Amino acid sequence: MELVPQSQQSIEPVVQDARPPATARPGRPQDITFDDIKLDMEKAAPFTRDLLPQRVRVLEQQRIRIRGYILPSFQQSGLTQFVLVRDNMECCFGPGAALYDCIVVRMLPGRSAQFSIRPVAVTGLFQVEELRGPSGKHLAIYALNGEEVQ
Repeated sequence: MELVPQSQQSIEPVVQDARPPATARPGRPQDITFDDIKLDMEKAAPFTRDLLPQRVRVLEQQRIRIRGYILPSFQQSGLTQFVLVRDNMECCFGPGAALYDCIVVRMLPGRSAQFSIRPVAVTGLFQVEELRGPSGKHLAIYALNGEEVQ
């Protein structure tokens, strides 16, 4: 092993967002996970668009498929709008969950979904869309124009 003086060592740049982007096949949605849209922020920190890493920005207006759980509501069938969450809330998701752990899904006209306690795969057009509550606090930052729920 040859030792190189520190003054002659080259320094490799550290790549902040080194995960390879999820890939899509022509005509097929890009399969992503909630890890692909995770942000480097504290749960209680305010959201600003400059927190979005490049891997999330490139997904905007792209057709994706993501797996998660439908947040329970009073309606069980004919869902035209629902919240898709990372986890089934047996642990630490739900009220107080991280903003990047949920997606507001609005099904396309004429399409609907059925509630399931099992994980589902939702396909649709991904968007960064800030949804705020009456207090002005962010409730969600992601939305999906839902085409299909499997």
